[in-house]
Amino acid sequence: MSRGPESLADRVLAGDVRAAARLIRLVDDADPSAAAAMRRLYPHAGRAIVIGLTGSPGAGKSTLADQLVAYFRGQGKTVGVLAVDPTSPFSGGAILGDRIRMNRHATDPGVFIRSLATRGALGGLSRSTAQGVTIMDALGRDVILVETVGVGQDEVEVMRLADTTIVVVVPGMGDDVQAIKAGILEIAQVFVVNKADREGANRTAAELEQMLTLTPPPPGAWKPPILLAEAHRGKGIAEIVDAVFRHRAHLEARGRMGVLRRERARREFLDLLRDRLLDDAIARLGGEAGVERIVGRLAERETDPYSAVESVVGGRS
Repeated sequence: MSRGPESLADRVLAGDVRAAARLIRLVDDADPSAAAAMRRLYPHAGRAIVIGLTGSPGAGKSTLADQLVAYFRGQGKTVGVLAVDPTSPFSGGAILGDRIRMNRHATDPGVFIRSLATRGALGGLSRSTAQGVTIMDALGRDVILVETVGVGQDEVEVMRLADTTIVVVVPGMGDDVQAIKAGILEIAQVFVVNKADREGANRTAAELEQMLTLTPPPPGAWKPPILLAEAHRGKGIAEIVDAVFRHRAHLEARGRMGVLRRERARREFLDLLRDRLLDDAIARLGGEAGVERIVGRLAERETDPYSAVESVVGGRS
C-alpha cells in the first residue's frame, strides 16, 4: 500500500483525521514532501466557514472557542480548530499543545483540534496556518476556528484568512482598548466583550460603540455589532454565531465573498513564492555556510546589504 503524499491526501479527503494531523505536522515543519499532498487537496477546499478569534492574552479566546465548538456540534456541524500558540524557545513547538480547555471535545470524531507554533511569525499567526485551514477544509470540516496568539495590534493577519473575524475584549483591561485604537478596530467584524459579569462591561461596550461612531463605515458597509458574553458560562454564544452568519449573508449579498477569496489566493500565492525564492537563493549560496560567509563580510564592512542582495539576485555570490 502506497504511503506517499498522494496517498496521504486521499486519506484526508476520505475523512482520516490521523492523516490530516500528520499532514499538518509536515506542513508546519516545512517538509518538502507536503507540497504534493497540498496540490491534491487544494481543489477540494474552499467550502468551510472560517472564523477568526483574536484579542489580547487573557481575554478568554480559548474558552470562547470551546463554547463555539459545542454550539456548532449541537447544530450537527463538524468543526476544526487551529490554535496558534507561542513557540517554545526550547522545542520550537507550541507551548500549550492542543489546548487543555478544549479537552472535552477530544473524543468527538466531529471535532479536530490542532495547535501550531508561531515559529517567530508576526501577525499572531503561524506561517503554515493558511495551509492548515486548507487541510481541515478538505477533510470536510463545516466550520474552522482560527485562534490567534493574542499579541495586540499585530493581529491583523487573521483578517486576511478568516471570513469573519471576532475580536474579544474584557472589561477592566485598558490595554485591550489601546490595542483597538492602534489599529485592531479595523479588522473586527464582530466585537465580543467577554466576562461581561465583571464590573465595567457596559462601559467597555460603550467605548467601543463610541470608537465606531468616530470612524463610521462607508454607506452599505458592515457595521460590527458589539456583543456581551460570559464564555465560561456559555452565555451569549448563540448571539455571536448569529452575528457571524449575518456577516456572511452581508458579504454574499454584496458579492464580497468572491473578492475575499481572490485576496486570500493572492496572499497565499505570494507567501509561497517568497518562501520558494528565498529557499532557492540560499541553496545557490551553498546553504547556511554561504549565508554566514556573506554575513561575515557584512559584519567586517567589506560589503553592504544592498550589494550582497544584488549579487544573489544576479546569480553571483
